Amino acid sequence: MRLLLLLLLLHLQIYAPTTTARTVSEYEALLSIKSSITDDPQSFLSAWNSTTSLCSWTGITCDHTGRRVTSLDLSGLNLSGTLSPDIAHLRYLQNLSLAANQFSGPIPASLSAVTSLRSLNLSNNIFNSSFPTQLSSLKNLEVLDLYNNNMTGGLPLTVVEMPNLKHLHLGGNYYSGKIPPDYGKWEFLEYLAISGNELEGSIPVELGNLTKLRELYIGYFNTYEGGLPPEIGNLSSLVRFDAANCGLSGQIPPEIGKLQKLDTLFLQVNVLSGSLTRELGSLKSLKSMDLSNNMFTGEIPTSFAELKNLTLLNLFRNKLYGAIPEFIAELPDLEVLQLWENNFTSTIPQTLGQNGKLEILDLSSNKLTGTLPPNMCLGNNLQTLITLSNFLFGPIPESLGQCQSLSRIRMGENFLNGSIPKGLFDLPNLSQVELQDNLLAGEFPVIGTLAVNLGQLSLSNNRLTGSLPPSIGNFSGVQKLLLDGNKFSGSIPPEIGRLQQLTKMDFSHNKFSGPIAPEISQCKLLTFVDLSRNELSGEIPTEITGMRILNYLNLSKNHLVGSIPAPIATMQSLTSVDFSYNNLTGLVPGTGQFSYFNYTSFVGNPSLCGPYLGPCKDGDVNGTHQPRVKGPLSSSLKLLLVIGLLVCSIAFAVAAIIKARSLKKASEARAWKLTAFQRLDFTADDVLDCLKEDNIIGKGGAGIVFKGAMPNGDHVAVKRLPAFWLTDKTSNDLLQNTPTH
Repeated sequence: MRLLLLLLLLHLQIYAPTTTARTVSEYEALLSIKSSITDDPQSFLSAWNSTTSLCSWTGITCDHTGRRVTSLDLSGLNLSGTLSPDIAHLRYLQNLSLAANQFSGPIPASLSAVTSLRSLNLSNNIFNSSFPTQLSSLKNLEVLDLYNNNMTGGLPLTVVEMPNLKHLHLGGNYYSGKIPPDYGKWEFLEYLAISGNELEGSIPVELGNLTKLRELYIGYFNTYEGGLPPEIGNLSSLVRFDAANCGLSGQIPPEIGKLQKLDTLFLQVNVLSGSLTRELGSLKSLKSMDLSNNMFTGEIPTSFAELKNLTLLNLFRNKLYGAIPEFIAELPDLEVLQLWENNFTSTIPQTLGQNGKLEILDLSSNKLTGTLPPNMCLGNNLQTLITLSNFLFGPIPESLGQCQSLSRIRMGENFLNGSIPKGLFDLPNLSQVELQDNLLAGEFPVIGTLAVNLGQLSLSNNRLTGSLPPSIGNFSGVQKLLLDGNKFSGSIPPEIGRLQQLTKMDFSHNKFSGPIAPEISQCKLLTFVDLSRNELSGEIPTEITGMRILNYLNLSKNHLVGSIPAPIATMQSLTSVDFSYNNLTGLVPGTGQFSYFNYTSFVGNPSLCGPYLGPCKDGDVNGTHQPRVKGPLSSSLKLLLVIGLLVCSIAFAVAAIIKARSLKKASEARAWKLTAFQRLDFTADDVLDCLKEDNIIGKGGAGIVFKGAMPNGDHVAVKRLPAFWLTDKTSNDLLQNTPTH
């Protein structure tokens, strides 16, 4: 009996709570949380001290008694550190939000003691490790948001034991494995996001049991097998469904038509195939539908005419064909229509845009014919208009010249004719205009003062005529000005020098005449200038030599005279020049970059001489021919002349031998040398072929970087370091081979 009593006392001592355990107050718990925060750059927690009531501290909310902390919200304070395990001593906490900070480390398992917790938001931090299984005791939790952290392992099964969950966001982590079938057990769940992880396997049919689910996000970086299960149609409360970019295949199940509350359907960037499921047309609440970047075939179903609430329809990059149905243009709320890269034929519905709400229209890369609809900007909401690479003809609608909302126009590679609408280039929001490769005629329109946002203007390969107006200088923000392949005439206006943002200027293949405007040199950001195949005359302006980052200069096939300015040889940025087929005279510079240019850059100028072109004649060095004075010679003078010529011939022969050896050594020194640190299948000459303006991928104070493809298919990046192009040998040693994408 005594032994039994002793054992009983021992049992009570082991399992009874110790009387020496220290009770941690909420005040102490909060100070512990503060001490675990290593960085508070804006001192938001400076008020957490003993001199003030904790209920007045930043982020703290207390109950009506002022004694118990019920909410701790430190969202968006840019805090760093870990979450102290003493969070467990905030026993009455209902809301904990640390969103949008830099908290790291694992989620403390001690949170399981805060059983009153209803909302836990740890999103947009860098918490890692797996989800603690102990948190299954949080039976009252309704919101759990772990979006955008570094959580690993499989999707936690612990959360299934939280029966009151309404909002679960586990997206943007590194969860792997399959979606647990048990994720279909929640009775009250309204929001489920597991997108942006590394999940695989098939989508479990059990998800169809979540009959109160309103939003479902399962795509992005996940890779599922098969397609959508038919049970997806059982989600009768579903409003938004996003399964984009997750490897879905097969057809869209017809059961999807049962989702009568659905307003958003995103299935883009998958490998879904077959025809567009006609049951999609029964989704009367649908506002946004994106089925782009798939393998759908066939025509747009006539059932889509019932989608009266549709504002966005994206079907681009599929294999759809047939005509664009007239009912598409009659959808009353349509704002975005993108059908590019399909095989649509016939004409564009002429009523498109008459709802007055159209904002984005992209029909490019199809086989459309006919004319452009006249009222695409009826409500003055149109921002983007892209119809390039079709077979459209007829004029550009004059109404576009008054479309104040218009930002981007890309209608190149068609058969559009007529003139450019008046006022088009004056639109205040216009940033890009591409009308190249059409049949446009007429003159370049006069430009007002509002065209300050235009960054790119391409009118290449049309039939435009007349002179450029001085108001072209109002394009103060233009970076690319491409007018090549037209019939522009007259002189290049000096106002071109006001285009301080201009990087590429192509006026080639026109009828420009007169001298080259020296004001071009004021465009300090120019890297590409092509004035070839015009009727320009006069001398090359020496001001060009001040353009320190000019990479490409083409003045060929004009009527230029005079010599090539000698200072142009000091332009270290030049990698391509062409002065061919002019009337230039004198000596071609042989130093600097000019020692590397091919003779084809100077051919067609009979009076040019120098490297590759043959020796200069008397007086050609200065571009002129000096007259010779003739007179009778005495017999003794003739004898001395013969002896002198003989001596000169011997000296010339000796000098020629020495010079030949010197040139051989110089050639060997000048030869490009490629220092490889691994086995390569290309030569230095292959790399040199990359050094042209179209291949520039970057530039800065350290030089210009070019991209290029080698004969074996490899891609390289070549950095030309201008500071070292002063001598042949140093530049040869600096040719770099760097892999690029």
